[in-house]
Amino acid sequence: MEHYFWTFFLSMFPFTELRVAIPLAIQKFGMSPYEAYFFGVLGNIFPNLFILYALDPVSKFLMKHSKFFNVFFSKLFDKTRTKHSKKFQEYGALFLVLFIAIPLPGSGSWTGSLIAFLFGVAYWRALFLVSLGVMIAGLIITLGFTGAIKFFEWVI
Repeated sequence: MEHYFWTFFLSMFPFTELRVAIPLAIQKFGMSPYEAYFFGVLGNIFPNLFILYALDPVSKFLMKHSKFFNVFFSKLFDKTRTKHSKKFQEYGALFLVLFIAIPLPGSGSWTGSLIAFLFGVAYWRALFLVSLGVMIAGLIITLGFTGAIKFFEWVI
């Protein structure tokens, strides 16, 4: 039971996410790839429920109570939404899912949630797109890691 918790827990953080949690669960904890995938994906989606919900009120609060943040967020939103909104309307959902799904440093559910917020994607749509990207990333990592293990077992 403790291994499930650690897999879930490690996948919640932006520096570990699925890239660490799934291989660790399979290799160190001896979990099956299915269990590692399930608890890793669940743990990676979980914080986004709150991140996506909190970003708007937190930014509004900071803008209201700080001149620095008011200028910062106003410029950020204006530049992001006006300069790139047409492209995001065309390719936004696909871009967001692929950005999260491809397991590279700096891409993941936390950054994807921030991008969704910056472009004003509605909460439930953003949560769906982030979750879809996380599920694909989990699949890529699980299959890649188990395939690498099988390959090295075959070579050795």
